Amino acid sequence: MDTITPPVSLLKPMNIPEKIMMGPGPSNCSKRVLTALTNTSLSNFHAELFQVIDEVKDGIRYVFQTRNRTTMCISGSAHAAMEALLCNLLEEGERVLIAVNGIWAERAVEMATRYGADVRILEGPDDKPFPLADLKKAIEQHKPKCLFVTHGDSSSGLLQPLEELGRVCHENDCLLLVDAVASLCGVPFYMDKWEIDGVYTGSQKVLGAPPGITPISISDKALAAIRARKTKSKVFYWDLLLLGNYWGCYDEQKMYHHTVSSNLIFALREALAQIVEEGLDAQIQRRQECARALYRGLSEMGLEIFIKNPKHRLSTVTGIMIPEGVTWWKVSQYAMKNLEIQGGLGPTWEKAWRVGIMGECSTLQKVNYYLFAFRESLKATHPEYEFVELKHQNGYH
Repeated sequence: MDTITPPVSLLKPMNIPEKIMMGPGPSNCSKRVLTALTNTSLSNFHAELFQVIDEVKDGIRYVFQTRNRTTMCISGSAHAAMEALLCNLLEEGERVLIAVNGIWAERAVEMATRYGADVRILEGPDDKPFPLADLKKAIEQHKPKCLFVTHGDSSSGLLQPLEELGRVCHENDCLLLVDAVASLCGVPFYMDKWEIDGVYTGSQKVLGAPPGITPISISDKALAAIRARKTKSKVFYWDLLLLGNYWGCYDEQKMYHHTVSSNLIFALREALAQIVEEGLDAQIQRRQECARALYRGLSEMGLEIFIKNPKHRLSTVTGIMIPEGVTWWKVSQYAMKNLEIQGGLGPTWEKAWRVGIMGECSTLQKVNYYLFAFRESLKATHPEYEFVELKHQNGYH
């Protein structure tokens, strides 16, 4: 029997060049965050790891603006946290209402359906948020156990207002679940004040940490609903009672569940520490200032934004409409050696590029560089394109 010889590809050194990551995620991490990854990998029950875990929970509560004890991280990308919320809070046949106007809500529909839930859908346009009145009417009509909404949709750059929605849900015996993957630390978010029952965000987005670990928090109401299940959560790996036990969320002895990535926890701790040092309000203001500069620069190039109403725009992700006659992937491919210019996804596929103001790229210097590189890439790949400034349109000025 022939043996497998050592692959030549692994005998050469790995070379990953520096790139400016200004797509919708992942974002560039700071040197401080990347250095944290080089710490010793600790096994689950070291006191030093538990100390860092407690500090991470403090940071997560700060960015979510919550006092929820059941606050932790899921080992996996943000999709893992979406799975965890839905599979823990929905038993077979239980009803969930999902507000669909982007790809992430579509993913929630797929997941909830696989868990055997009674899935009801409220459809909306992909460039406008749901009015509170429409959500209230749908809740009263369908009487769901949970309502799922996306706060900031990275597939379009749409921002969904959440004020008063939690109150409406609770008046109708409904739990409010929120995807804040692309919005957190870029726009105001108040979990407790807005009466949100379950939320998660992406480490690799605005927080500026590596992907693979996902902050999540649930309210006492949501925890009570999980404890009242007639059956165990369908997925052992996502069981929030077991995960919460290890993360010290409950008054019980900690038990082994799975091997956590201590190094990702260390890196997330440093990313959260940077936010705490600057202050949450300052972080949000800085990204909103960067977004306004981006809008002005795009206007000067004659480029329009996918979300027309400035009040409905997510400061951390902007969809740039592809002009007629422009081949979007040629522009992206030209820039990709140094700068990420990413195409659309879901509702913006072949309609827009997407630019992210996240992590270490949330500075005016980076925004100005992006605008320069975008213009040069468009000019190099489409010499015939004419840059005609948009005058006071769509809230640019």
